[in-house]
Amino acid sequence: MTVQGQPDFPAEFLFGSATSAYQIEGGVREGGRTPSIWDTFAHTPGKVLAGDTGDVAVDHYHRWREDIDLMSDLGLQVYRFSVSWSRVQPTGRGPAVQQGLDFYRSLVDGLLEKNITPWLTLYHWDLPQELEDAGGWPERATAERFAEYATLVADALGDRVVHWTTLNEPWCSAFLGYASGVHAPGRTDQAASLRAAHHLNLGHGLGVQALRAALPARAKVGVSLNPAVPRAKTDSPGDVDAERRIMALANGVFEGPMLHGAYPADLISDTASITDWSFVQDGDLATAHQPLDALGVNYYSPLLVSTVEGTDEVERRDGHGASEHSPWPGADKVAFHRPTGVPITEMGWPVDPTGMEELLLRLTREAPGLPLYITENGMAAEDKVGLDGTVNDTDRIAYLHGHLGAVRDAMAQGADVRGYFLWSLLDNFEWAYGYSKRFGTVYVDFDSQERTPKASARWYADLIRSRTLPPAE
Repeated sequence: MTVQGQPDFPAEFLFGSATSAYQIEGGVREGGRTPSIWDTFAHTPGKVLAGDTGDVAVDHYHRWREDIDLMSDLGLQVYRFSVSWSRVQPTGRGPAVQQGLDFYRSLVDGLLEKNITPWLTLYHWDLPQELEDAGGWPERATAERFAEYATLVADALGDRVVHWTTLNEPWCSAFLGYASGVHAPGRTDQAASLRAAHHLNLGHGLGVQALRAALPARAKVGVSLNPAVPRAKTDSPGDVDAERRIMALANGVFEGPMLHGAYPADLISDTASITDWSFVQDGDLATAHQPLDALGVNYYSPLLVSTVEGTDEVERRDGHGASEHSPWPGADKVAFHRPTGVPITEMGWPVDPTGMEELLLRLTREAPGLPLYITENGMAAEDKVGLDGTVNDTDRIAYLHGHLGAVRDAMAQGADVRGYFLWSLLDNFEWAYGYSKRFGTVYVDFDSQERTPKASARWYADLIRSRTLPPAE
């Protein structure tokens, strides 16, 4: 709620935007870079819509100066980007390739010249293919390789970068990559997905330790999770239990070890028929439970769930994309539904800002004292360039207005939210959807690579200048 005469967001609140390496960079064979799992996956027929790949993406590898100018024109204070592991350590082992690190040195220097704070994510789903060939995240060694990679990047960029994120949405890496197979590497093994989840937790902890060892006085370290906001369709016992299962598997599987040093007991029991969790070794949970300076929160929409029994209205059985395999090990009796009476984005996700407020208040209760940052929030829309050359994305403006209003309201109730990163700066390669979904606040013509700020970009720039939500119209 806005207090009359006061801005919606304090002067110290940070406004930025976010991207990820494989989605925007291109240049996949330049500077010593070797294939990641997403290169392999995208080049596998039938895996990505229309056979699209990230080979060129939006050519940020060559156009980063132009993109920084766009950020500066919008008044962005911070920019969240990810480093391509394959670009700086092509095999996932051994020394770094200086040409790859030089790209990120130049990018960071360019940001700092424009007074934009770099916010670096070490891992946004693009594991070097050689590490996947050796077993990938289901293998413990991958967590150890991640810590070595973190040290290489810290040694190269630690004099320029203060804010570090270990992993982005490890839930997607584990369960979309290894259970449902709709993301790279495309495996469908529920037991392997749970091993992957644990080793992502372990890799996070080892990565935090590596960053703090390399940058003992400087680094501000966090992680970006995509916590679910599951809601029972009815108050029946079956539907309430469906909500509980998703809370454990979507949230507890990472929040438990990272924030509290333990897996939830119900997660262990729900998945007992799939794994005995014997891959968890002594000391692993203490390693995963590292002190953090920030928790990144990625939110798009809530989940409406019920028990499968007694329902014939199952619109999104897997809860995340189309696949005959579920990304929810131990939740085979959970059904996902599309709510009625709310707008739906181009991704098919309901627009419900109340989930943002609910999530931020839950995290405030469960992790008191831990600063929160919205590291992703935005929507895919059917954006078109008008005859006058403009892109009038009013649906996105309404979405942003509603969700930033929810952030403001959560802060008024005590949530310690310190920044917001709009997803995304640019239209880009949207994973298995290829180039069919546009999340950017800057329109990209994928043939010419011409960039055109949308109406939402101007709206966001007005918000950054005034610290007060402009009208949504």
